[in-house]
Amino acid sequence: MIDARRLRTLRAVADHRTVTAAAAALYLTPSAVSQQLAALEQETGHTLLVRDGRGVRLTAAGEILLTHADAVLAQLERAEADLAAYASGAAGEVTVASFATGIALVLAPAVAALAGTAPDLRVRVLDAEGDASLPMLLDGRADIAVAVEYRGAPRPDDRRLTRLPLYAEPFDAVLPLHHPLAAATGPVAVADLAAEPWIGPYPGNPCHDVVLLACEHAGFQPRLVHSSDDFRAVTALASAGAGVALVPRSALRDTERTAVAVRPVDSPLATRRVFAATRAGAELHPLIRPVLATLAEAAGHLDHPA
Repeated sequence: MIDARRLRTLRAVADHRTVTAAAAALYLTPSAVSQQLAALEQETGHTLLVRDGRGVRLTAAGEILLTHADAVLAQLERAEADLAAYASGAAGEVTVASFATGIALVLAPAVAALAGTAPDLRVRVLDAEGDASLPMLLDGRADIAVAVEYRGAPRPDDRRLTRLPLYAEPFDAVLPLHHPLAAATGPVAVADLAAEPWIGPYPGNPCHDVVLLACEHAGFQPRLVHSSDDFRAVTALASAGAGVALVPRSALRDTERTAVAVRPVDSPLATRRVFAATRAGAELHPLIRPVLATLAEAAGHLDHPA
């Protein structure tokens, strides 16, 4: 008999690639994780992991078991959801991890709405970068992730997750006032900014990926001279003539824009696609389901819903 708790451990090690990192995600000691993995290998009769440099990797048998583990863990989530529904679990806490703009645009309005429609449902909010909320969800530190598409994110067909599209937000070009395109009418062609110095987020930030994709689609690699994950700083640098930038439209709402020109761009790839995700099966939980529905309702009131 295979212990489902050990399957969770195997999934964590596959995600984090080291026993130490998996132990931290599971709030266990590395020795406890190693013991669970050894017991799982005894249960299955197969070697599931081998050392790979400073980390570990799954063997062929481990990859096979991991595929079944994802299905088993999703079914366990559904079982918990069904039991909670049977118990009429209308009271409890749901933890939602979201990046800051997602909190402002959809999560905070959803929290306000749920206070009236489901007063016994408590929503706990964790501020997380756009590429951090999904690992928090998969590690069990959050029940819902409000996340953005980025390179390296789990694919839309990942069987561990259920996704709910929320909104697609365009990026605008932020230009110094003296820039030749500052007074342009209509969208700015991203290709016309190829020779400029650029200001943008650090690699790893999902918005960095959006900028790179838009520029690559226009036929060039941006010359990123200045880096900041704070769009107020990005806008300030543009106002000082330090370069040009692409910034999510909602991030410009609370920035000082008197010394910059903000123009739409012609690239469909200059878009931040935002979605809510749960672990597969958990979307049916009676506490999680109303939070997802209220997030979708809040997103539907935006100027750029999904």
